Amino acid sequence: MSVAQNPPSAKHIVIVGGGYVGMYTALRLQRRLRREMRRGEVAVTVIDPQSYMTYQPFLPEAAAGNLEPRHVVAPLRRVLKRCRLLNGRVVGISAERGVVTVCPAGADETRREDLREVPYDRLVVALGSISRTLPIPGLAECGIGFKTVEEAIYLRNHVLQRLDIAASNDDPEVRRRALTFVFVGGGFAGVEALAELEDMARDACRWYPPVRREDMRWMMVEAADRILPEVGPEMGRWTVEALRGRGIEVKLGTLLKSAEDGRIVLSDGEQFDAGTLVWTAGVKPHPMLRDTDLPLDDKGRVKATAELTVEGRPEIYTAGDNARVPDLSGTGEFTAPNAQHAVRQARTLGDNLAADLRGKPLKPYKHAYVGSVAGLGLHKGVANVYGVKLRGLPAWFMHRTYHLSRMPTVNRKFRVTLDWTLALFFRREIVSLGELASPRAEFELATDHRPKPS
Repeated sequence: MSVAQNPPSAKHIVIVGGGYVGMYTALRLQRRLRREMRRGEVAVTVIDPQSYMTYQPFLPEAAAGNLEPRHVVAPLRRVLKRCRLLNGRVVGISAERGVVTVCPAGADETRREDLREVPYDRLVVALGSISRTLPIPGLAECGIGFKTVEEAIYLRNHVLQRLDIAASNDDPEVRRRALTFVFVGGGFAGVEALAELEDMARDACRWYPPVRREDMRWMMVEAADRILPEVGPEMGRWTVEALRGRGIEVKLGTLLKSAEDGRIVLSDGEQFDAGTLVWTAGVKPHPMLRDTDLPLDDKGRVKATAELTVEGRPEIYTAGDNARVPDLSGTGEFTAPNAQHAVRQARTLGDNLAADLRGKPLKPYKHAYVGSVAGLGLHKGVANVYGVKLRGLPAWFMHRTYHLSRMPTVNRKFRVTLDWTLALFFRREIVSLGELASPRAEFELATDHRPKPS
């Protein structure tokens, strides 16, 4: 059944996903269809399990304590004032029937009567992607991802907790395991997370007298022969040299073979124990797409036209990581799954959807990739923009400036700027709130009324 009561004559636009594409498309529609939405001629519903959008390029800084985690997310209910937000998980899409099946927040997905069908006149599929994992023994039990703000907070607490363990134990094996950190994947997420957290841990060592910087072992494992391919071979090589200059081991052309019980086994034959394993080796389209009748390619992406409609379904639009969008710039056959394309595709998608409802022609998406920027810790970075290659402080400044300009809402821009300004005068916090992962542990202990053994 329908979730919201729309005027009988209103065109209902349903946006599945509240990430980059979902939120920025809804923002564009609020601007383009302001009069229609005010008059009740168009209704927009955004469906997402969370009530916020995470600006992922700022996750490494949030994990390192440079930014307050709440400041790297945009609250959808505040940002999308003219849209309806439905918190729930989409479990199916039927293009043939024109409905989206949703399991609302708090409902039981196994109970069919709890599921709701949301009809649409126009649909935007913006489910994005999830981490692409491999069947590596021990990875599911030991690995930590790095795609959500929850994972960033957990990883920060985890790293600081490892320092607590090392500072509180005399056993050299326990200390060595606690102070060994392995990151798998040499893309933006892996490189920036490793660089920021290593920078934070190195700075925090002064407050852990038994722990020296030299006691920590930080390692990046990458299957390819280079890292950060988006910034080009030259800057990628410079990044490797910069990381190695900080004492970070960078293993190229190397695979993780096993991680059972924290025992890391690499394809080059090296084996050692590690207390931290972070997996950032790529992404894949959201698996829910397999439960739809939409046309998918061999990678599970929705087949899109240059106008960002779904092939054979002009009433359905798609963009971002879950879409196979033709690249009209001539750089490649299809656009790369990155934030730069997602934000710009959302703008085109919103314009095309508004034009569609008004009976106007659609425009194809065409955008040449202008380059990339990456932060490598405080005052360190690498950039390749319009062929201009920068490194160190200038690249770090460009990284912050660019992403601040892309951060949604003036409110969040101001809060992020304030965090950075305060960081100029005060040191980073090094408090580990590890109990956040198990907030009921203390209360469960208090309610344990079992008799004590005599």
